[in-house]
Amino acid sequence: MVNNSIEVKDMYKHFELGKEKIDVLKGLSFNVKKGEFLSIMGPSGCGKSTLLYLLGGLDKPTKGNIIINGRDLSTIKEKEKSIMRRREIGFVFQFYNLVPNLSVEDNILLPLLIDGSKAKDLKKDLKKILQIIGMTDRRRHTPSELSGGQQQRVAIARALLFNPEIILADEPIGNMDSKTGTEIMTLFKSINKDFNKTIVQVTHSQESASYGTGILNLRDGEIERK
Repeated sequence: MVNNSIEVKDMYKHFELGKEKIDVLKGLSFNVKKGEFLSIMGPSGCGKSTLLYLLGGLDKPTKGNIIINGRDLSTIKEKEKSIMRRREIGFVFQFYNLVPNLSVEDNILLPLLIDGSKAKDLKKDLKKILQIIGMTDRRRHTPSELSGGQQQRVAIARALLFNPEIILADEPIGNMDSKTGTEIMTLFKSINKDFNKTIVQVTHSQESASYGTGILNLRDGEIERK
């Protein structure tokens, strides 16, 4: 049985701009246990978001290994990796990424329809998730009719519908007021606790980080040991 949802082993990432090599991440090694809510913290430019995209298979490390649910991403074909991203990993971004002319319901269902699932087969799951995020009465609304917090709830619901084991969140309350941010972080904490989801969030906010079960601090592309 795999006890870790995520394992990172001696991982490096650099980018090349012309003849210049920029080292973004340097020799990272850490594990995220199943059901953990890890907050990755650090100043702007320390590599937080780059690390999150690497964990989600959206980019490849220059060196080292990233293992998701016992499978090394470097050994997985792109098609299989794409399926993994859709079905096993939920993504929540700072700017929601909702389709403006689609309703709440259709925005949530969109990834499943792309995957080939039929909407009528998902009504029960959709109803349950709308209840979890407190948006049942808004299911027919479009994003322009929602507040920022409500739009983020829709994005969270979209990430949950495949029932992924892992949720990756990039500054999920970065552009919200404190009251709305607290509501969203409380929702994340509830999802982590009640549904045993492994959550990794990137944040620069100590308050947001405190909702997690652990904190990993990055500085200059390295894990900061305290």
